[in-house]
Amino acid sequence: MTEVLKETNFTHLGTKKTGKVRDIYIQPERLILVTTDRHSSFDRIIAHIPHKGQVLNQISAFWFEQTKDIVPNHVLVIPDPNVTVGKKCTMVPVEAVVRGYLTGVTDTAIWTRYSKGKRDFGNVVLPDGMKKNQKLPHPLFDPTTKEEKHDRTLSPHEMITEGFISADLLHKLKRTALELFKRGQEIAAARGLILVDTKYEFGTDENGKLILIDEIHTPDSSRFWQADSYGERFAAGEEPQYFDKEFLRLWFRDNCDPYKDKTLPEAPAELVAELSRRYIQMYEQITGKKFVAGDEPIITRMERNLAAYSL
Repeated sequence: MTEVLKETNFTHLGTKKTGKVRDIYIQPERLILVTTDRHSSFDRIIAHIPHKGQVLNQISAFWFEQTKDIVPNHVLVIPDPNVTVGKKCTMVPVEAVVRGYLTGVTDTAIWTRYSKGKRDFGNVVLPDGMKKNQKLPHPLFDPTTKEEKHDRTLSPHEMITEGFISADLLHKLKRTALELFKRGQEIAAARGLILVDTKYEFGTDENGKLILIDEIHTPDSSRFWQADSYGERFAAGEEPQYFDKEFLRLWFRDNCDPYKDKTLPEAPAELVAELSRRYIQMYEQITGKKFVAGDEPIITRMERNLAAYSL
């Protein structure tokens, strides 16, 4: 049976901070970022998906390498399939969201706002009569704030006046995010994929230089559609073929109250296996490489690979 990485508790790697998916160990000059197999929804962990952490870590590694000529990134070394050692940066409190298509269902999604009558999106004013999932005239920089309670979609002017970011840094953020997105779309297209939208996180180094951090163009931070069927499906008013992890979320919604129930039922093994298969398929399509699972037991392997990073 395939092992899953639920959590880590390395006492020798620094102060641990637990995120939804990552365990982050904070050291004076660097961060040890461990991507686990935790799968979150409804603001809680609903399942553990075999190989998910490795897939996310290695897809990010692929994209960091493909975009390092555009902007420096935080990667110092990738000593283990689930681990990135990153440069410690000062986080920019703005999430750089870039959208290439008129889609989405959440309150902050561009299609939701468009369907309620909004047309001016900062660097794009959209015409009336556009359809859901239609390609935008050009990619749209649509930043949100990064805040403790919830992120907000603010105009660039509001972000500057509320003190989130300086005008100069926001200009650099926008230019860099659009360049990254263009590169992402080009590489995705060569792999039979459409990079629909994404979000980037940035930090600044000790000299105030912009650094790309966190993750990039993963199935968790980005929306991808299959390119070959998009045109036909759009013309027929059908949803594009996409990387779908929603089926697991829907199962929980149908079988319990995931917001209120203290204990959740165990996710069905066949659904967990199917989601794992889909993550691996996305890894292989994005990178063009065959997925090779890391050695097990995972913790033993990580202890060996991280021995050099003890404090």
